[in-house]
Amino acid sequence: MHVYVNGSICPAHEAVVSVMDHGFLYGIGLFETMRVYDRQLFLWDQHYARLQSGLLALRISAPWTSDELAQAVLQTVAANGLSDAYVRLSVTAGEEGVGLAAEGYERPSLFIFVKPVAALTIPPAPKKLQTLRLARQTAEGHQRFKSHNYLNNALAKQELGPRTDAEGLFLTAEGYVAEGIVSNLFWVKNSCLYTPSLDTGILGGVTRQHVLQLAQRLGMSVEQGKYRLEELLGAEEVFLTNSVQEMVPVSEIDGKRVPVCYGEHTSKLHRAYRESVAGNG
Repeated sequence: MHVYVNGSICPAHEAVVSVMDHGFLYGIGLFETMRVYDRQLFLWDQHYARLQSGLLALRISAPWTSDELAQAVLQTVAANGLSDAYVRLSVTAGEEGVGLAAEGYERPSLFIFVKPVAALTIPPAPKKLQTLRLARQTAEGHQRFKSHNYLNNALAKQELGPRTDAEGLFLTAEGYVAEGIVSNLFWVKNSCLYTPSLDTGILGGVTRQHVLQLAQRLGMSVEQGKYRLEELLGAEEVFLTNSVQEMVPVSEIDGKRVPVCYGEHTSKLHRAYRESVAGNG
């Protein structure tokens, strides 16, 4: 694998991060996970907007324009001989030494990693949803950032174990349904699409927002709110979203079978999603 490090592309084993980087010392950094389809970035404007919002909140002064970052991603994809790829773009606070900074960061570092992705199937292979004992922690600031502070997710993955057929489901400390370890959650009941609202502390996923927009275009009723697990267990269809796997149907929750796996509404939304990929957004 070849990676992008501050303007240069090099073999992964040659890439280094300074021990004085506050991304390493204190977890002060942001990342975006996205897809490239046929050498085209998907939903790039939305990913860039979320990244910029986070950088502003963390007082990280990033010198790169949207076009410069997009070109850096595509250069890294090409250097790895790929046309379809998983991409992770990371911006860290940069080298600041030991001790917290009070006035922000002026020298951030940029890293881009890419890897091949498995071919998607239609319908996608379903996953089983397992409620986690570990609660979703509250956001570190006024909102949840896609940040390098990933310990809550790492501990959740350890609780779930190495299973590839399952996803862990976070509840909030108050018992409201939140999100998966690496996914946002949706379900359908009585032809209405439900998803937890951002005030549960979940990440505002780019794919989540795209699916909400697709649902509105299709004329589906949509509700966002705070819901108990019992309401999710009464769903007729359930699916998960993230940028790499797109939309993944759920076949069971805590051993209870979901009535319809990849049902009418899920499949209709997924067709619209695939059409948006073909039209690049």
